Amino acid sequence: MKTELLFAPAATAQAELLAVFAADNSTSPDSSSSKEKDAKPEVGLLSADEVIRKAASYVLSTGEFKAEPNETLLLHAPEGLAATRLLIVGLGKAAKADPHAVRKGAGTAVRFAKPRGIRSLAILAPEGNFDAAQSTRSIAEGAILGDFDSDTYRTDRKDRSIQSLSIIVPASADKSAAETGLREGTIVAESQNFARTLINEPGNRMTPTILGQRAAEMAAEYGLKCEVHSTDKLRELKMGAFLSVAQGSDEPPALIVLTYGPADAPDGPVIGLVGKGITFDTGGISIKPADSMEKMKYDMAGGAAMIGAMRAIAQLKPNVKVIGIVCAAENMPSGKAVKPGDITFAMSGKSIEVLNTDAEGRMVLADGLHYSKQLGATHLIDAATLTGAVAIALGQINAGVFANDDETYRHFTSALETSGEKFWRLPLDDEYRDQIRSSIADIQNTGLTRYGGAINAAMFLKEFVGDTPWLHLDIAAMAWLDADKPWTAKGPSGVAVRSIVEWVRSYS
Repeated sequence: MKTELLFAPAATAQAELLAVFAADNSTSPDSSSSKEKDAKPEVGLLSADEVIRKAASYVLSTGEFKAEPNETLLLHAPEGLAATRLLIVGLGKAAKADPHAVRKGAGTAVRFAKPRGIRSLAILAPEGNFDAAQSTRSIAEGAILGDFDSDTYRTDRKDRSIQSLSIIVPASADKSAAETGLREGTIVAESQNFARTLINEPGNRMTPTILGQRAAEMAAEYGLKCEVHSTDKLRELKMGAFLSVAQGSDEPPALIVLTYGPADAPDGPVIGLVGKGITFDTGGISIKPADSMEKMKYDMAGGAAMIGAMRAIAQLKPNVKVIGIVCAAENMPSGKAVKPGDITFAMSGKSIEVLNTDAEGRMVLADGLHYSKQLGATHLIDAATLTGAVAIALGQINAGVFANDDETYRHFTSALETSGEKFWRLPLDDEYRDQIRSSIADIQNTGLTRYGGAINAAMFLKEFVGDTPWLHLDIAAMAWLDADKPWTAKGPSGVAVRSIVEWVRSYS
């Protein structure tokens, strides 16, 4: 998608479709009563452009359009506009019409245009309580993310992507800020889409080796240092936990190490990003049910998020050192596979009793987190599609976040204000450690009971970070969308890329 800024009257924009945002200015509280449901909304366009307002005035006066979140209304041949169509996109109540609503609104405009054969789109930046950087960044992110589709291998696939996007900014806006917003939004969204592309690949086309190759190609393009190691290096490093997961597959594992180090960056902090990269997860000997197992190609979404984040970091150039580690393997049943009851030793020296071979993500992350510390990381974050239990706890609205340090978590909550992603903090009380005590080894890889499964997994990982400030993102419920949304396509979401990037930048 070619993107540009236009500091010109919206009426002059040459596009097949011009999108403008609207909000409901009524102040009455939301209610389920039929009277208030039928009440006529006070819809206002988030634009002072008189030509746009005149073109939309009649239809808005009818009350037909209520400006609900991501609601759309199309006008053909709008009077006074060079664009052939005018699309009004609702952002909901005016009080909630923030940059994150704009991001979704821009995605909604793109998803509306694509199936209608529209290839050139202009979006009018909202006016009001928005600065130029916020607006242009949100629109760029939403539009680029909305343009992604997962139908890669359909032989009848038609290219319906948006070819050009113009973001129209008021002439009075800060031009430099708008350009910065467009640049940052483009970088972050394209990096999130890069992660989605990796996640979308089936297991036969995204083995650990191929994932390492894709990471290396990306690193070469954007100036990152990249090393990709396999079985011999894992043995040398004594990564017994990681190796135990990989040993059941004919595909060798890959330890991917990406390094970003500005010449003038201070010695500390050093940020360590660690991602689970299980390119296909059968569950191993503790094999999963056949139903929906094909979706387990997405079990490397945490690793893909880290690769996508490193791609963005390389371009945004925060003044902080970053080490990205992805532990990639297949989890397969075979005569060589690790068995329930086996004992393995992690890189840290801890002994682990494997009660369930389908609790493999925490095993590879254990060695990845320890190795990141060895390489000098002073602050850690990991991302993984780790547990189904987090979905039971939080549904598919919030992903789970765990933290062993309140200041590190404060940086993360600040990052969420920019990323717009939803995470909910879950506890790490010391009492939970009793759930992973083993009678034969130091710890076991699942809890004594099925209760608190996401917490048990986080407590396992905590064993390998020590006193290092650390965040754990359990994205299992959010990394794959089972249905289309108005603003984005079903399939891989690329969740956590934006939040990780902003968290890293908070240390710059």
